[in-house]
Amino acid sequence: MQIADWVVQMSRQALGVLLTGVVVAGAAAAFVLTRPAEPPKAVARAEPPATRALVKEEPKVETPAPKPVAPRANAAPAPAPEPAPSAAPAPAATAPLLGVIHFDSDVPGAKVFIDREFVGVAPVTATDLKPGPHRLNVSLPPYEPILETIEVAPGPRDIVFKFKEVRLDAKLDVVHKHRIGSCKGVLVATQHGLRYDTTDKNDAFTATLLDVEAQLDYAEKRLRITVGGKRYDFTDPEGNADRLFVFHRDLEKARDRLKKGDQPAPE
Repeated sequence: MQIADWVVQMSRQALGVLLTGVVVAGAAAAFVLTRPAEPPKAVARAEPPATRALVKEEPKVETPAPKPVAPRANAAPAPAPEPAPSAAPAPAATAPLLGVIHFDSDVPGAKVFIDREFVGVAPVTATDLKPGPHRLNVSLPPYEPILETIEVAPGPRDIVFKFKEVRLDAKLDVVHKHRIGSCKGVLVATQHGLRYDTTDKNDAFTATLLDVEAQLDYAEKRLRITVGGKRYDFTDPEGNADRLFVFHRDLEKARDRLKKGDQPAPE
């Protein structure tokens, strides 16, 4: 009897639990059915991906300026920067290597020779002359020929011959014979005068060409000069009459031209 009662009691409890579950399930169903329907949610449309650049731009990174470093004590100074090379200077014009001389004359017709080669009649130009000494010879009769050595330098130069000017440059070693004894000296003749240089002050003299007279005795090998009424008899130290002759000839030609009115060339 007790077992039957226990069974009945357990059946009742199980039925109660079942009924309770049914009630709860029904209530839940009623809540769901009676609840107002929610509006359908909008479905977000997938946006097409934005077109990307083919090359990805690298972000700019700013490099911070280097901080100045204080010089260390006893540190060697930094070498100074070398100056920029300057522009090369323009090449200088090439200096001439040969000489060019243009010859002219105050009297037309002068014939010009250089180193015994005929150059032409002045006015004339000699080209391609090597620098250095050259022998010049100019002739124009009845004037005295010009014989001299010229120094040629690279580049142009002008030389003008003045035949109308009197030139004279002659020297002669002589012995002056006294009535008793003699003295030695040098006769010097230029277009400006004649002088006798000697250690004997009583015999030395200087005079213009027009104030002297000269006579040559070739056979006696004697040249006699008269100055202001005083006579001098000169001989060659070696007895060479030819040197006396040449000196006398040049002296008389210069004196004759001065007598005709030609002027002495300047020093």
